[in-house]
Amino acid sequence: MPTTATIPASHHDLLERPICGVLATMLPSGFPQASVVWCGFDGTDVLVSTTAERTKTKNMAARPLVAILIADPDDGSRFLQIRGEAEITEDGAAEMADRLATAYTEHDRFYGGVVAMEQQHEETRVLCRIRPTRVTADAIT
Repeated sequence: MPTTATIPASHHDLLERPICGVLATMLPSGFPQASVVWCGFDGTDVLVSTTAERTKTKNMAARPLVAILIADPDDGSRFLQIRGEAEITEDGAAEMADRLATAYTEHDRFYGGVVAMEQQHEETRVLCRIRPTRVTADAIT
């Protein structure tokens, strides 16, 4: 198992503020696939809420090595690039979707707020936990 890297406290705000990240996964063809995602943070791992049916989730299930980039919208030279291993679970996925909806929108719920309640029955909500193995903070570190 790869060594876990630590996200510097000086950059926790990039994961705690509602800033979209870019998640890169690997397609079966070997090409990268990038998705804009809402990010959560538990103090150690980056958390992404998505569905099992999405390409990024299928990519992570087959090839769990990923990278995520979060740039400070107030200072373009300040960013986090996190490489890590993704773990996918349904545990806590609905709660994380609601938490992120509250942070990123004016809604307090994902289903019945951001998207129609009926969509909940058409997809499987999952939580992707990204355990950092390499962290780059800013262009000069």
